[in-house]
Amino acid sequence: MLEQLVALQRWIYGALSADLSAFAATRDWFALAAVLPTGVLFGAVHALTPGHGKAILASYLAGSRLATLRAIAVATVLALTHVGSAVVLALLAAPLITRTLGGVGRAPSLELVSRGLLIGIGLWLILRAWRGRGHPHGEGLVVGVVAGLIPCPLTLFAMFFALSRGVPEAGLVFALAMMLGVLATLASVALATVVMRDQMLHLIERHGASLHKMTRALDFLSGLLLILLSAVEIGR
Repeated sequence: MLEQLVALQRWIYGALSADLSAFAATRDWFALAAVLPTGVLFGAVHALTPGHGKAILASYLAGSRLATLRAIAVATVLALTHVGSAVVLALLAAPLITRTLGGVGRAPSLELVSRGLLIGIGLWLILRAWRGRGHPHGEGLVVGVVAGLIPCPLTLFAMFFALSRGVPEAGLVFALAMMLGVLATLASVALATVVMRDQMLHLIERHGASLHKMTRALDFLSGLLLILLSAVEIGR
């Protein structure tokens, strides 16, 4: 499985490099537009690999009471922040990027900040479960922003490659296309999580269990998962 992921990543990075190099040589916008659907596909496939907030998103939504549309809104904010932070970082904070072979397309400083904030959110969810409080309005969007602060490595690669070829506009266009692909994957994760969560709650409710207690238990588990996932990533 690991070898397949590595091969997939190499194929995506190689194809992306070829497309950006071709545009740098020809400046043909029609040719660039023709490969943008490939950029969407790159984003969707790349988001299936680790490091794109899928586990964070699913963990939070499993303990929330967000309806389908709001869950997808959280996924949208996560995707926008995930790709947008990479674009901003590439344009304004290039010295933060690790350029070693094992860390190409990573921003350790932002990743550490994001993981620390997610641990804080996890602790808040556990405290809320213990106190039995409700879910504040807009909380999910905050989670989406915090989780998305970890920049998309593929977008960082595309932006730096485009900048090195003198075609930042092509990098931005590809970033938009890849964001749509990332969103498609994250929205699918959000939808599946909400459907499974609601089915489980309905099943438990039919057997006479307290929905309020179950919601608090999910809140606790959601917070615990956020802490564990973030701590594991910090420790790597």
